[in-house]
Amino acid sequence: MQSTAAASVSASAIASAGGARSEAARRPGGLRVCGLRGEALARPSLRISQAPARLAVARATAAAATNGTVAGSGGFDYDLVIIGAGVGGHGAALHAVEEGLKTAIIEGDVVGGTCVNRGCVPSKALLAVSGRMRELHDEHHMKSLGLQVSSTGYDRQAVADHANNLASKIRSNLTNSMKALGVDILTGVGTIVGKQKVRYGKVGFPDKEITARNIIIATGSTPFVPKGIEIDGKTVFTSDHALKLESVPDWIAIVGSGYIGLEFSDVYTALGSEVTFVEALDQLMPGFDPEIAKLAQRVLINPRKIDYHTGVFASKITPAKDGKPVLIELIDAKTKEHKETLEVDAALIATGRAPFTKGLGLENINVVTQRGFVPVDERMRVMDADGNVVPNLYCIGDANGKLMLAHAASAQGISVVEQISGRDHILNHLSIPAACFTHPEISMVGLTEPQAREKADKEGFEVSVVKTSFKANTKALAENEGDGIAKLIYRSDTGEILGVHILGLHAADLIHEASNAIALGTRVQDIKFAVHAHPTLSEVLDELFKAAKPREVPDSKPSQPPQPLLKVLSFITALLSSPKRDQQR
Repeated sequence: MQSTAAASVSASAIASAGGARSEAARRPGGLRVCGLRGEALARPSLRISQAPARLAVARATAAAATNGTVAGSGGFDYDLVIIGAGVGGHGAALHAVEEGLKTAIIEGDVVGGTCVNRGCVPSKALLAVSGRMRELHDEHHMKSLGLQVSSTGYDRQAVADHANNLASKIRSNLTNSMKALGVDILTGVGTIVGKQKVRYGKVGFPDKEITARNIIIATGSTPFVPKGIEIDGKTVFTSDHALKLESVPDWIAIVGSGYIGLEFSDVYTALGSEVTFVEALDQLMPGFDPEIAKLAQRVLINPRKIDYHTGVFASKITPAKDGKPVLIELIDAKTKEHKETLEVDAALIATGRAPFTKGLGLENINVVTQRGFVPVDERMRVMDADGNVVPNLYCIGDANGKLMLAHAASAQGISVVEQISGRDHILNHLSIPAACFTHPEISMVGLTEPQAREKADKEGFEVSVVKTSFKANTKALAENEGDGIAKLIYRSDTGEILGVHILGLHAADLIHEASNAIALGTRVQDIKFAVHAHPTLSEVLDELFKAAKPREVPDSKPSQPPQPLLKVLSFITALLSSPKRDQQR
């Protein structure tokens, strides 16, 4: 786990923070906020009333007018150049302009990257449809609510259009937000040609070279296709092709049972397909907490038209042609002996993602990738082949492999901008939540139970686990959606939250209370006194935290706010009651 102690800003760091605001405008370090090592007491006037909104508008307007020239670029073309305009690059760019940095972003494809165009955004449109179809098809569920549905159906092309239109809308929103703030969007493939130098261009056009005080690599990833699998984009395809929903096969094999595979199984079965999972490991959903995975199999796999093969590799997959089906040769994952050959209508390859880092010119700065990933330290600073930090060069998101989630990339980008603005920030990756948008949803943050127990054995502490059921939640029962549990893993002695896992209605929304608690270092004996509206699904977590019984007693009375907040409130009270303020009135 990352250390929770805030790092101080050294004089040398301040002096080297080119393009940053003046030292007088910087905030003192003290408290990690929302997973970043942030500040609690700085700019107190920004923490009250409507000041944050007014200041944000004023700063954004000023920055947009000059694209960050408030800070000046010190002889460089830009203070910051970002290679890749996905969610990570976008988040970094917006924060950079807010910080007064002259910023450009280079994109060789389309703004939005994988998430917006070929990933989380269009997939959620398809999952929205699958959720409606699944509910309407559940005659018992509808009758229990007093509803009658005579027949249901869908228009495949209209469903596909819904996903495509959503992606287009979000892509346009991201583009417009950067343009409005004055971020220069440079079209072409970016290559690092030397220290603080980037070349970009398109085929058929002359390349251009620019200089930047700092560079962020944010090039993302592409679907990983194992050897022996032939992709034709029609009958054997990746998630990139599946999101177009050009067909709904009667029988589809999904190779891989992680997030991607599970979500597509939800879509295809809701639209009428039969699904066969092919999983190399001995259990389905190997990346999930084992207890959650077991329950998820009972809820999401067993009742549906899904069968599975575990402990096998798809050694060869041949697309359908000449009237023959898709052929999948399965071998034992351990012995490599042939087990059987499947004949299906289509195959979706959901075996994970690979970093997109070729052609970046990393060899020009003595950087060697590790399985394609750009090596970085805890501050996302790129490391060279000798293990040294490459000055002024950072890598965020899927390209560094730390946590391949779009919101993790954005958080890493914001953390980097904080650093180059003169404030040392380290992102606590254990506070970043993840979700699988099946019906019902699965979400998680922190460690699984086996990971927590392994950590406890190494560090010499005890782990406790408590669980609550959605069947005891009024709102879930009102929706007739009682299937699900929430699970809390914590230190028995201190009450530190090590992990939270949820399977149930709107689990992806519920997880953030837990992720924020981990980010802020809030212990279960403190958060158990938080008040939740009744009746809401949030009470599942309320009951979960109340069920925890750590041995260590709270440091203060339950009704007292945390110490950092008390300091802020005391400062505000003193400010509002000062004689000078009374005279001004």
